[in-house]
Amino acid sequence: MAGPSPNLYSFSNNDALAHQLRPYVLRCQNAALTRHNSFRLAVSGGSLPVVLAKALLAPGDGSPEDTVLFSKWEIFFADERAVPLDHEDSNYRLLKEELLSKIPAELGQPRVHPIDADHVNDEDPQELADLYQEELMKIFAAKDSVKLPVFDLILLGCGPDGHTCSLFPGHELLREKDAWVASLTDSPKPPPKRITLTLPVVTHAQAIAFVATGGGKKDIMKQIFDLEEGRSLPSSLINQGAGEKVSWFTDHAAVDGVAFPRRGSL
Repeated sequence: MAGPSPNLYSFSNNDALAHQLRPYVLRCQNAALTRHNSFRLAVSGGSLPVVLAKALLAPGDGSPEDTVLFSKWEIFFADERAVPLDHEDSNYRLLKEELLSKIPAELGQPRVHPIDADHVNDEDPQELADLYQEELMKIFAAKDSVKLPVFDLILLGCGPDGHTCSLFPGHELLREKDAWVASLTDSPKPPPKRITLTLPVVTHAQAIAFVATGGGKKDIMKQIFDLEEGRSLPSSLINQGAGEKVSWFTDHAAVDGVAFPRRGSL
């Protein structure tokens, strides 16, 4: 893999992974608070919210470095399905059930930015994407004109086909250069109508972390990290575009047979 390489971490199980994900996220939080007194992150769905909850809701050591300051967090969605917020396919609902509803009051509550529920039933999800981009512009471009938002952290999953966010292999959205948020009506995975952050927005973040676990991921992980044929996969494009800003948190099963050098701890 030419250029600065991503960091590949591998752990024995999900508990060990979550234990290491916590200090990584909190370092991103603390650096962001130093920069601009808020922590702006985007999250995806899948198994990520479960691992995130395990990492963040675990008891800390009481030090300032290990304290989750949820009241300073602004949470956005790396992608979302064009469904009501209480629908079983909603990434917002998943995050709410797995993490937001379990945050103890004394830790504070993050400010969450869901999609506009009034437009989830539109025939074309473009309006949904436009409104979400406007929401991002309020936060990231309030003072001046910026070409791309700079998230402090984007947390992603990786599908068995190498997709991430709602950026799918071979899809025309991979060539989008200008929009911050794009819509699609032809997702290979149901539901078909979705919105997603675009590739330039993801690679422009201060830090990007993937969580990929289970033996079902080992074939695609080998393609992403070892094989030339995997270089056009969305997850691989993020590795290439963001290099050392990218960290992969995996279990041993997901990287079984992967030759790319991995690390056991941060």
